[in-house]
Amino acid sequence: MKAFVTGGTGFIGSHLVEALTASGNFEEVRCLVRNKEKWLSGTAFKKISGNLQDFKALEKGLEGADVLFHIAAIVKAPTKKEFTQANVDATETLVRLAQKKGVRNIVILSSLAAAGPSAGSPKKEDDPMEPKSMYGESKKEMEAKIHGLATSKDSIKIIRPPAVYGPREDQIYSFFKACKYGICPIIGDGNNPRVSMVYVTDLVNGILKAAQKTDTGVHTYFISGEGTHSWNEIRAVTNRVLGKKTLPLKIKPNWVRKVAGVVENTASLFGVYPVINKEKANELILEWTCSNDKAENELNYHPQTSLAEGISRTIHWYKLHNWL
Repeated sequence: MKAFVTGGTGFIGSHLVEALTASGNFEEVRCLVRNKEKWLSGTAFKKISGNLQDFKALEKGLEGADVLFHIAAIVKAPTKKEFTQANVDATETLVRLAQKKGVRNIVILSSLAAAGPSAGSPKKEDDPMEPKSMYGESKKEMEAKIHGLATSKDSIKIIRPPAVYGPREDQIYSFFKACKYGICPIIGDGNNPRVSMVYVTDLVNGILKAAQKTDTGVHTYFISGEGTHSWNEIRAVTNRVLGKKTLPLKIKPNWVRKVAGVVENTASLFGVYPVINKEKANELILEWTCSNDKAENELNYHPQTSLAEGISRTIHWYKLHNWL
């Protein structure tokens, strides 16, 4: 089989490409590469030079492919227009080209952000979608677009992970970096709000299982780790792995917004858009949990990595690569 992957040079995509090339099920794994190969350097893949606006490159990647994995997206931007162009319009173009080239098995990465926060019980796939950020809105619009484009011949799987962590991740990484210096930032009282998290290799496993499902239609799945977690639990595990006792810095929700506003306004003076911004603050103060029940029943997906094991592997990688 032949696979075409977008976003393969990124955090999640690079782990997916490694799994695809190691599986022995794919004679060729093609990856869309805009500039540098980054984490794919040394991996046995076929490079397709271009970006999501390059029709010729996309057609080259899709030609004769058996499955499309669309992982590419932007997660932070100052305007809704940028999110729409990257996450909605580009996805529409790619799906239309895949249909034109006869690629019917398509797996597309969305996000729990598209579904919105939970309210005391983990989100399920058929719950109302109530995103709280421009990013989440763009992913919701992307999903709606996919449903509108799907034909009776297509098998399209939409994957919605919660917070994804693991080696190479560079946003949740800031939490572990703070812990290294003895401070553990916690929003709320540490017990609430709760969060769902998924270790990157578990997510990749879920993506691969979704690719094996070839029933026609559009199928949506949350792919998460086991259970939900409090920040007190995450702090305790991190303390054990680091071998130190961190000081919990409990931040009230209204202060999260204020701090994010200051950070974003300051960063704008230097022409950058920070990870901690007003949009992200609106999400951080809420509960983000989801259920694996549908994925377990239909895909036989079961997370294999405990929170303790996942954080241990992640921090070990950070240390090995001098990130911590």
